[in-house]
Amino acid sequence: MLLTRRTEWPAWGWASPFAELERMRRQMELLSGGLSRGLLEASSAGVFPLMNVTEDKDNYYVRAELPGFKAAELDISVTGDSLSIAGERKLPVEDEKAQYHRRERESGQFSRIITLPAHVDTGRVDARCADGLLTVVLPKAEAAKPKQITVKTS
Repeated sequence: MLLTRRTEWPAWGWASPFAELERMRRQMELLSGGLSRGLLEASSAGVFPLMNVTEDKDNYYVRAELPGFKAAELDISVTGDSLSIAGERKLPVEDEKAQYHRRERESGQFSRIITLPAHVDTGRVDARCADGLLTVVLPKAEAAKPKQITVKTS
């Protein structure tokens, strides 16, 4: 059996075996940077309210930033394990001859649906809106609450 050694392996014609890895790393950085910029730009403006969802042992809490909204302008509904918040942001009409230097506030309809980790007791949901912050308290259904199990000894 005759063995030959190829001196170009594993570089396959590249200047260094690590040159291709470096090129791929730069391309991945460009790709991930473009993706994150696109996501940040999309979430920084628009009519969608920003939301936080938290929980304790008995309830889920959804807090949404809705400055300038009145409670009657919101449509909130709960079904099983999902919460839907919808409304319309209306801005005062600017002078038609106005030239914008920056436009970040948008008007229009929005609808957000949040899927919760478990079912909620829809009969006891409470929603309050104060100082531009909507707080929705969603009590967990009894089947979703953790049960303490005692271990019996014989």
